[in-house]
Amino acid sequence: MEQGKLTQGPVGRRIREMAVPMFFGIAAVILFSVVDTYFVGQIGEAELAAMGFCFPVAFFVQNIAMGIGTGATAVISQAIGSGDHDKVKRLTTHSLLLGIVLVVLVAAGGLIFLEPLFTSMGAKADTLPLIRQYMVPWFLGVGLLVIPMVGNSALRATGDTKTPATIMMAAGFANVILDPLLIFGIGPFPRWELFGAAIATCGSWIVAFVGAFYFLHYRHGMLTNPFCGGLADSFSSILKVGIPAAGTNVLVPLSTGILTRMVSKYGQDAVGAFGVAGRLEALSMIGVFAVAASMAPFVGQNYGALKCDRIRQALKIGMGFSLCWGFAVASLLSIFATPIARLFSQSESVISSLTPYLGLVPWGYGILGMALMVTNTFNASGRPLKAMLVITVRLFVLAIPLAKLGSHWFGLEGLYGGILAAHVLTGMFALGLVWRFLESMEQQPTAASVET
Repeated sequence: MEQGKLTQGPVGRRIREMAVPMFFGIAAVILFSVVDTYFVGQIGEAELAAMGFCFPVAFFVQNIAMGIGTGATAVISQAIGSGDHDKVKRLTTHSLLLGIVLVVLVAAGGLIFLEPLFTSMGAKADTLPLIRQYMVPWFLGVGLLVIPMVGNSALRATGDTKTPATIMMAAGFANVILDPLLIFGIGPFPRWELFGAAIATCGSWIVAFVGAFYFLHYRHGMLTNPFCGGLADSFSSILKVGIPAAGTNVLVPLSTGILTRMVSKYGQDAVGAFGVAGRLEALSMIGVFAVAASMAPFVGQNYGALKCDRIRQALKIGMGFSLCWGFAVASLLSIFATPIARLFSQSESVISSLTPYLGLVPWGYGILGMALMVTNTFNASGRPLKAMLVITVRLFVLAIPLAKLGSHWFGLEGLYGGILAAHVLTGMFALGLVWRFLESMEQQPTAASVET
């Protein structure tokens, strides 16, 4: 394990060294849902609508693990920056244990309350059996996802983004192979449709599970006996960042569920289109996600080493990249909106609901990416409540109210316009917040602890 390498060397090069492999790893993760959506869309509009309802719930559960992973990255990278190697091993092991316990409990609740949960989101009676086909095996298997999600966060805290990327790409490749086999029943395989999509996803999680455990334990030596002591201290330090981060993360699918309910009044095909849009948005933001994710270990190590000037420089580089990437993506999606929509459905109703989204909302991706850089900076520097403030303002102060107003005045396109406005305003708010934070940090350079 290389110790504290992110505190030295050219900032731009360090960010690039992490972001490039992370780009491919994140692409593999996002392809999970995009590939599922593409193949399910070939079955029919009803199945596509069911996937539209499943997405925010699945994202909610995954974000619990992501929150623990965020807490792990923050505390592990700070421990690396300060040179405490034994603490690194203890925190890594305990973060995995904590993530498994929390995700399994949430998944159990999802199984118990599956029907009322999706009914509250606007799912109709004829859609619920299709939702159940996908979500029951998904909930039963999601515990397999915790080790790679939290474990990859621990690996990234060391500055190693190549190993997590390799693990995620292997899992993504497995999903691409298994999806058509199990959804359509190719060759000796049964035709399981939505159930098959869920089983394929669980199969890919097994690949990721094995890979993450191998690299954590045998290659990096980052695991130890989970009951060797310090469990309460580890949980406390992880959760000081992890609880706000998990809370912040689950706000995204929660708000997506609320927005999905708003969209459902325009019909089930509109819900299917909105679900496709969410996956395309994630795919379109891969470059920004990669750079933003690189901020976490970089900021954590430099915060632990009290090097604020490097944090400021990294933010400037990341934000500039985000604006350029966002402009390029928005241009392409606007120009090719209709042919892209036809890749996922031949229904004119779905296409007519999806194309205005692709023409409007992506113009806010660049400035939204700036906000992502800011939230990762706050989390990694032990200021998760500030990160939570940014996301809360984005979703509940801006996105949902503006989408509701837009829908009332201009219909579905107005709803999309409200989301775009929220992206832009969030970026401006986050930018002001982070510069004030950095100025205060420079005035008090000896403080480098997690906020309580």
